[in-house]
Amino acid sequence: MTLADEHPTAVPPTPQRGFFGHPRALGTLFGVEMWERFSFYGMQGILAYYLYYTASNGGLGFDEASATSIVGAYGGLVYLSTIVGSWISDRILGAERTLFYSAVIIMFGHIALALVPGVAGMGLGLILVAFGSGGLKSTATTMVGDLYAPEDLRRDAGFSVYYMGVNLGAFFGPLLTGWAQEHVGFHLGFGLAAIGMFLGLVQYSLSRKQFGVIGSTAPDPLPSSMYGRAGAVAAGLIVVVTVLSLTGVLTASNLSDVVVGITVVAAVGYFVIILTSRLITADERSRVVAFIPLFLASTVFWALFQQQFTTVAVYADKRLDRDLFGWTMPASWVQSINPVFIIVFAGVFAALWTALGSRQPSTPIKFALGTGIMGIAFLCFIPMSGGGPGSAPLLGLAGILLLFTIAELCLSPVGLSLSTKLAPKNFHTQMVALFYLSVALGTALAGTLAKYYDEENDVPYFLSIGLASIGVAVVLAIASPYIRRLMRGVL
Repeated sequence: MTLADEHPTAVPPTPQRGFFGHPRALGTLFGVEMWERFSFYGMQGILAYYLYYTASNGGLGFDEASATSIVGAYGGLVYLSTIVGSWISDRILGAERTLFYSAVIIMFGHIALALVPGVAGMGLGLILVAFGSGGLKSTATTMVGDLYAPEDLRRDAGFSVYYMGVNLGAFFGPLLTGWAQEHVGFHLGFGLAAIGMFLGLVQYSLSRKQFGVIGSTAPDPLPSSMYGRAGAVAAGLIVVVTVLSLTGVLTASNLSDVVVGITVVAAVGYFVIILTSRLITADERSRVVAFIPLFLASTVFWALFQQQFTTVAVYADKRLDRDLFGWTMPASWVQSINPVFIIVFAGVFAALWTALGSRQPSTPIKFALGTGIMGIAFLCFIPMSGGGPGSAPLLGLAGILLLFTIAELCLSPVGLSLSTKLAPKNFHTQMVALFYLSVALGTALAGTLAKYYDEENDVPYFLSIGLASIGVAVVLAIASPYIRRLMRGVL
């Protein structure tokens, strides 16, 4: 049986080349994801500061440990909710409609952050944005993969182009929301995020016909008799979370730890469900097993990378010299440095993988490179240690974020592509959700790890995390030949 037989696709046999040499519909997904990331990163760029700034400065007054825990838990919940989004896509609505309705939920989440004051607005807004983003991310990734035949060598390059749209939004979002927060207040920044998502919805609505049958139906429809049971489970979960919050079991300081635990259980459960399913072939099962060490490496990578919004955010606010010729740069603008590098280098990496073709490094080696370079990036904080507030040079942090970027381009778009290539036929979108579970686990860990960051003595923190990540990369590189055999022909 060929790869094409095992992974049927809705794309025509003749490759389309209407968007920079890629299918025209890639441009539509590029646009909606750009605006979604504008709203997401625009909000996240100021979120930690909103949480730990005092009320007199427009914030909610949490302590820093609780603030970074909330940010980590929220980020983890975004990716954890890809399970819900992918299940709705595969069982009820199909990918295309799930994507559209998820974008609507995101917009209302940002509106809640902008208009509802205090902790209530923060809680409602973050929950809506988290679940909406989870639904959009898993389905958009699946639809990008469906634009290409399994043997199409443009696939990794296509995901890199798509990733450039992600980072265009991630670049402009923190700049505008950070400016709004500095000059008017946090709520205007959240309002700009809502406007960005609205523009994304308009753009997507005008171009939906381009997808044809792609993502139009659920591949494994849920029987209508099961709708009531599914609704009851959802309602029960809401009641449980509400009770735990009201009784003090869930607190701001332990939120990231709780999300870590939930994500571990969900990931293990998902792997067990897929691997024990009678609906997958022996080759599909082998590919899922191959994904396990890559899942673990991805978790380590994201646990470091997502500290941009926890440890690095605090570092930028407290330790970084942000004075530029007498003007103080908003701390949130640091979040736009990585997207600038992505915009510059995403095309370079896409062209590199395309030019190398079958000679490019294998996926396990790309994962090892990404994880190892992230470890080196954290070690690079050590030479800047030992100073007081405002002592760390901006150029030094920019160099570290360049390493973040190189690591990200080695792993993240490749991981998205891999999840669509390794996906069993009957777990198409849900396999993408498994990749996002590694992001969820890593992101929540970024919040948990940040609680151990000591501004007064940060060398042990950066040293231990950096060396651990490099160690994981070395083990993965050594195991790569065995992992490739398990992948059964997938590059």
